[in-house]
Amino acid sequence: MVLEVALIDVVPGQEDAFAAAYAEGHPVLASTPGCRSVRMTRGIESPSRFVLLVEWDSVEAHEQNFRASERFLRWRELIGPYFASPPRVEHFVDVPA
Repeated sequence: MVLEVALIDVVPGQEDAFAAAYAEGHPVLASTPGCRSVRMTRGIESPSRFVLLVEWDSVEAHEQNFRASERFLRWRELIGPYFASPPRVEHFVDVPA
C-alpha cells in the first residue's frame, strides 16, 4: 500500500466552494482501480489549507490508473480552479513498528 499525500492551498474565501467541488469529484477518484481509500482534511490553524490522503495499491496504480486517465482531467476540472498554487504531492509507505 502507498499513501499519496497532497498539500493543497485554496484561494482564501473559496474554501466552501472547493469542499463542494471535492464532494462532487470524490467518486471520480474513489472509483479508480487500485484506489483503496480517499480522505480530505482541512487545516484548523490554516483554514485555506487542505490535505488529501489517498491509499493506493501502488504508485503505478495512482499514476497509470488515475493520472494518465480521463478521470484525472475531470478531477482537476472540478477542484483545480480553487488552487492558490499547484498542490505538493508525495507518496509514502508505512514504516514497520
